[in-house]
Amino acid sequence: MKRLLFVLVALLGLLQYQLWLGVNSLPESFHLREQISMQQVSNAKLVARNQVLREEIIDLRSGTEALEERARNELGMVKKDETFFRVVGGQRQSLNGSSQ
Repeated sequence: MKRLLFVLVALLGLLQYQLWLGVNSLPESFHLREQISMQQVSNAKLVARNQVLREEIIDLRSGTEALEERARNELGMVKKDETFFRVVGGQRQSLNGSSQ
């Protein structure tokens, strides 16, 4: 009977070792779950960014308005017979003439 009890206690100890310190242990499992959730958040951000890029591609292929807007913003292009004003930053002045 003592032998059986000793074998059962040893088996329980071995199982506890595997659970807490062995390969695929409980702490490692919790760590992997945390990494998975962080990766899912990162993937969701990338999916949203890809969707924005897809919509921009569709918009650029379908019409000239998006192309024109992009040319104006990124390349500084101006239409023919259009006047372009560039406002350079500096101190703002209020209506009564004093500076802020």
